[in-house]
Amino acid sequence: MTSSEVKHGVDELQGQHNSTASIAVQILSIESRLSNELNRLLFSPPVAYVYNPLNYAWETHSMFVTKFGNTKKQILFVGMNPGPWGMVQTGIPFGAARLVQDWLGIVGTVGQPPVEHPQRRVQGFQCPRTEVSGQRFWGFFRDICITPENMFKNSFVYSYCPLSFMHTSGRNITPPELKSSDRQAIMEMCDSSLAQIITVLQVDIVIGIGKFAEYRIRETVKKNSLNVTIGCILHPSPINPSANKGWKEAVLKSMQEMNILHIVRGDQLHQCI
Repeated sequence: MTSSEVKHGVDELQGQHNSTASIAVQILSIESRLSNELNRLLFSPPVAYVYNPLNYAWETHSMFVTKFGNTKKQILFVGMNPGPWGMVQTGIPFGAARLVQDWLGIVGTVGQPPVEHPQRRVQGFQCPRTEVSGQRFWGFFRDICITPENMFKNSFVYSYCPLSFMHTSGRNITPPELKSSDRQAIMEMCDSSLAQIITVLQVDIVIGIGKFAEYRIRETVKKNSLNVTIGCILHPSPINPSANKGWKEAVLKSMQEMNILHIVRGDQLHQCI
């Protein structure tokens, strides 16, 4: 499926639910609607800049969903929102440019947000910086799954909120730091979309990458009476002190305790970690 075919399929699905459409097109339809809804919001200080990769990096994002999200999954990993050197640059959750290109095998054209902070330019696959969170996250799955096909056989990765928020200084602002009314507005929209994504993928297990994502998953599951198991892994951000003391080992232990390591590896049980 080409990116133009995906976009056409999404356009056809706007405002309706069509269970006969491919899973990837349904996911992209949900994300497109969410993106349009979020674009209409205005945010209070300290937010000075808002980037929406689903607008300017739609081409590469749709490649990711079409390539890896077009089948039912057992596990959905949910991140919080785009990082400045990851999804902001490539349109793919935790998507540091080199790993997206070299391991996921995705490369494409990335545009720019309408208004950019001079120190936070979107350079797409030419971005010279590597997001530590993305390096840790995708590096972990590369190490245990060997190939993306093994990982995405049973799993998918989704960003709860597609927006990136920045201070006038260029400092990243996370959703928990938003003004309460702003946070409530995005949570209503993002919770609804998350519930739809869980339903479309027919997952059994939803894992929050960090405590914020886990909490939103729990609230979403409760509100929508979804029958899934909920888990959590440590967020890989370097601002999280615990993540700097052996993130890979901590996540490996969590997955072993949840008894999901074999599922994540795509049943590649012969691989030794």
